[in-house]
Amino acid sequence: MQEGLDWIQWKYGRRYWLFKKKRSKNSSQKGDRDAKEGLVIAKSNNNIGYLICLNCETDFVAKNDDFSKLANYFIELALDSNSDSLEDFLKLKYQDSELTISEKITEQSGVIGEKIEISYFDKILSEKVVAYNHPGNQIASLVGLTMDAEDIGKQVAMQVAAMNPIALDQDSVSQDVIDREIEVGKELAIQEGKPLEMAEKIAKGRLNKFFKETTLVNQAFIRDNKKSVGQFLKESDPDLMVTSFKRYSLSI
Repeated sequence: MQEGLDWIQWKYGRRYWLFKKKRSKNSSQKGDRDAKEGLVIAKSNNNIGYLICLNCETDFVAKNDDFSKLANYFIELALDSNSDSLEDFLKLKYQDSELTISEKITEQSGVIGEKIEISYFDKILSEKVVAYNHPGNQIASLVGLTMDAEDIGKQVAMQVAAMNPIALDQDSVSQDVIDREIEVGKELAIQEGKPLEMAEKIAKGRLNKFFKETTLVNQAFIRDNKKSVGQFLKESDPDLMVTSFKRYSLSI
């Protein structure tokens, strides 16, 4: 009887080993496949916040409870570990196992049968950090503030998620972007029949409109478009300012 039991254990143990080998091979073949679905999650804890995107290949997997639990575990681990980069984060241990986060992702790719990866990983440090997750977890944002103002920060984080600003203010816009906008404005003015000598002045005037539309503090506040985000902040508290923000969306 014992002999038969030992044989069954060996038999199924070897079958499991063969399955693991095959699964590992299949996982390596997923490297050239696109993982464009997934979950975007932001979370903060007082003065620190993280934003992570865990990708998979299909919406079916993205809506799976186990996939959601994995993504939420990763964001909690990031907060607990205070990781500075994705590279550092991937080296951390997964729960009480011997697997690193990188190895756990590879393992789950084999279990699920889809490519899984962390495509975005970033953090904010500030006096106060507020996170916002849009329903469905396709868009999330973080906002750093100069003081503890949770409700105000949540409204600004929603603004970031909805309006996708490219910079905090006009001084934060890169010179390359400014030069490009001036060139586009000049070409447009010339196409409209404006004299060449006036084209640059017109382009610089349009640049101010560009700043209003694309920089956070100059954007019209989504809850009251009669005021800018900067005015909303000043009305809330003259000393309240946004120090930085992050946004990520699965949508192209």
